[in-house]
Amino acid sequence: MEIRSAALIGAGAVGSFIAYALTGKKDIDFCIVADGARKERLERDGILVNNKKETVTLRPRVCTPEEAKGVDLLLVAVKYTALDGVLEDIRTICAPGTVVLSLLNGIDSEEKIAQVIDPSQIVYSLMRVSSERRKNEEGRDVVTFDPAIKWGIYLGEKGSPVKSERIKAIEELFAGTTCSVYFVEDILQDQWAKYASNICYNLPQAVLSVPFRAYFDSPHVAFLRDRLFEEVTRVGAALGIEVPKPSLAWDSCAPTARFSTLQDLDAGRHTEIDMFTGVLMRKAAEVGIEVPYAAFAYHAIKALEEKNDGKFD
Repeated sequence: MEIRSAALIGAGAVGSFIAYALTGKKDIDFCIVADGARKERLERDGILVNNKKETVTLRPRVCTPEEAKGVDLLLVAVKYTALDGVLEDIRTICAPGTVVLSLLNGIDSEEKIAQVIDPSQIVYSLMRVSSERRKNEEGRDVVTFDPAIKWGIYLGEKGSPVKSERIKAIEELFAGTTCSVYFVEDILQDQWAKYASNICYNLPQAVLSVPFRAYFDSPHVAFLRDRLFEEVTRVGAALGIEVPKPSLAWDSCAPTARFSTLQDLDAGRHTEIDMFTGVLMRKAAEVGIEVPYAAFAYHAIKALEEKNDGKFD
C-alpha cells in the first residue's frame, strides 16, 4: 500500500503540527478540509506556526469535504467538542479504501467515527505533542511547538500486535518530517495510559488553577491525582484493559506547565471534560462502578466553564 493523498480535519494545536509536517512534502497531495467562512479564512490567512526557531505561515491547499472525497488517508484532529459536528464530513470524504486516523485525546473517538464509516477503515492511534494555540500581539492565532523533540503519532491495529501494511505506509508518509510515527503492539492499552495521564494530571490542576509542580509539592494535589487514577484503573480492568500508571516525574515537564484543560479555562474556552471524566462516568455506569472523584472533577470544571461564560456575574 502507498499513500499518495492525505486530508486533515482540524487545524488547531495538534492539526497545525500535522500540517507543518506534510505541507509541501513531495509526492503527496495534502489538503486541509474546510468550507464556508473557515475555508475563506484559511485560504486568506494560512496557519501561523512558531516552531521555537522561527514563525512561518503555512499555506496548504484547502478543500471542501466533497473535493477531498476518496483520499488515501484522513487525519482527524478537531477538538472533542467538535467531533460530532464533522461526522457527516468524514462520511463524505471516506471512500471504501480511505484509512482514518483519529488523533483526539480520549478513548471513544474511534467509536464515534465508526458510526458513519466502516470500522475496519480506522487505524487506532493517539498523538503525543506539546503544542499550544494562543493569540499573538496582532490578535492572530499562533500554534507553538518545538520540532526538535520527537513528538508524533502512536498507532496500531485494534486487537492485533502485527504491524500492518497500512501502518507501514503511514510510517513512510511521515518519514523525514517533523512528525514521528511509532508502532504500538497494544494500542488500546496505550490509549488508556494517555487517557489516565490526562485525567490524573489535567483535572486536579484545572480545578485548583495550579502548575504541574504542585503534584510534587502538595500531598493534597497528589491525593486527588492518585484517587482519579484508581478510578480509571478500576473501569479499565472491568473492560479488560490493564492501565499502566502514568510515569510523569517532577522534572518531566516545566514546573509551571499548565495542561490543556487549564489552558482552555485560562483562555475562557470550554474544555474537553466530556471526553475525559464524562466518558469515564458513562463507561463506569455501564459496568456498575462508582467513580465519585471523576464525578466531582466533571461538575467542578463544568461550573468553572459556567463561571467563564458569565453565568454567575
